[in-house]
Amino acid sequence: MPEIILKNVTKRFGKSTAVDRLNLTIPTRSFITLLGPSGCGKTTTLRMIAGLETPTEGEILIDGVTVFSSERGINVPPNKRDVGFLFQNYALWPHMTVYQNIAFGLENLKWDKARIRARVAELLEMLRISEYEKRYPSELSGGQQQRVAIARTLAPNPKVLFMDEPLSNLDAKLRTEMRTELKRLHVDTDSTFVYVTHDQLEAMTLSTQVCLMEKGVLQQVAAPLQMYLRPANLFVADFMGSPTMNFLDASARKTGEQTAELSFCGVTRTFTAGAPLGELPGNVVLGIRPEFLTISEEGDVEATVYSTLPAGMETTVKLRLGGELITCVVFGGIDFPVDTKVRFSFKGSDMLLFDRESRTLLSVGAL
Repeated sequence: MPEIILKNVTKRFGKSTAVDRLNLTIPTRSFITLLGPSGCGKTTTLRMIAGLETPTEGEILIDGVTVFSSERGINVPPNKRDVGFLFQNYALWPHMTVYQNIAFGLENLKWDKARIRARVAELLEMLRISEYEKRYPSELSGGQQQRVAIARTLAPNPKVLFMDEPLSNLDAKLRTEMRTELKRLHVDTDSTFVYVTHDQLEAMTLSTQVCLMEKGVLQQVAAPLQMYLRPANLFVADFMGSPTMNFLDASARKTGEQTAELSFCGVTRTFTAGAPLGELPGNVVLGIRPEFLTISEEGDVEATVYSTLPAGMETTVKLRLGGELITCVVFGGIDFPVDTKVRFSFKGSDMLLFDRESRTLLSVGAL
């Protein structure tokens, strides 16, 4: 399986820059997700790697072969890049059976009938759709249609499989099921997957690495949990996680090599960093994940319940603290009456300090 390398890849549409000097390495056999809000350049990036969009500048290599170079005038067409593309719209042939849809591309590649039959049978079994072999797309559910589309894309053994929001047309329950199937399929095929989505939950659950983009600029590349716990800046911290991180404006005064006094929401606490702090600005943003706030009678901070949102397995609790609303997550279906007083404490050593001006991560520590 190939490694994909993008060097200073830029794409402009007129005066608008969709992707700006993107440098990215996609390791072999990885499941990479290009993540970000609408218009951030993730689909454009995918299409440039696949050869469906021509970059304005830069260089793209697949498996050590240059498939695009603006300087050298190289632009290998999509059908020569040995990649498969799964679109948001499955685009199955309505007049063909499941077998015929999967076999269609192989017939165009002049495979012999015995080889086609063996390959289609292998894919039907892998994706657990053998019983639908003779059905037409109109006789299949959305999830079954998607499996057929995946089988058709995998049929010619592409080096890389590209997927552009392939689950967006499915209902919530089916999306969850298909995430499981895609993750398993990645292991079974031993292929390189490049996946585009705006759904951070999909990125967290599916990927070996997440590439988060904003306005055409790559913000961070990291494993999902690494990005969740150690976001590079405020944009990444805010985008990753549901419920979103609490961001509290704080004043900071360094008191030691690894300690600082923080004042926020009427509370003053000592922040103990996991590494030397270096120079610390006076104005910072304190970032705290909701699960790191623990409500209990032993808590050392008092707040007022603003609202509770029980969801069975967990409850999201909004608290009013010094004029600010903060979010906690409590395990279990616990309900707190509105406007009652509760106590909470800060748990763990994953509190984040951001520079309020530059928005970059300064330190990680405990309160």
